[in-house]
Amino acid sequence: MLRTLLALLLLGLPLAHTSLAQSFKFPDEDSVNAADDAARKAKLQALLATPCRQQLKHQKIMVLIAENRNGVIHANQSSYNAHINAINDGLKALGLTTYTQEQIRRQVAQAEIDAYFKNDADAALSASKRLAANYVLRGLIDTHSSRNLVANLNQIDIHMAFTLSGADGRVISQTSASNASYAGSDVTGMALTLVRESAEDVVATLYSDYCKSAGKR
Repeated sequence: MLRTLLALLLLGLPLAHTSLAQSFKFPDEDSVNAADDAARKAKLQALLATPCRQQLKHQKIMVLIAENRNGVIHANQSSYNAHINAINDGLKALGLTTYTQEQIRRQVAQAEIDAYFKNDADAALSASKRLAANYVLRGLIDTHSSRNLVANLNQIDIHMAFTLSGADGRVISQTSASNASYAGSDVTGMALTLVRESAEDVVATLYSDYCKSAGKR
């Protein structure tokens, strides 16, 4: 009888050990991620709840995007249609007014678009007047290539800086987004992915700053 009891106890020990192991957990990463996601959503809601005067929603915003490649600015807008549309769609969803790429192409010369990214205030103001744009949102893609020694792969770090300014050059809002990838040389494709991933946050920040500051002088 005693031997039988001991055998049963010994057989039960592995099960008990397994049960204890299963009940012990390290801090739940899913819970941490859920908390981060909830905090992000709360921040977005607060930004989008910024009161915005109706007259501001009728002001026209011109969205331009360029890329800095080794110190040279490339601003041919047809190369960034998808990037611009992603930002335009977000702004329009909030009731703001933007120009289509076709409207910009018809009325603004490429040299004047380049001027926005070269801080040529006179040429930029001339372009704004011709298009009757009240505000200009510039997105500048900047990249840095390096070798990741740990992974033994080429890595591209990409950064996008957004600046919203009045036609007079007065800065109203600035925000940015960054990412890194081992995706080779497709910088434009990486930038589009980054814009789509961060568009909600970028647009919310721009919207809040615009509604708070656009009408101030």
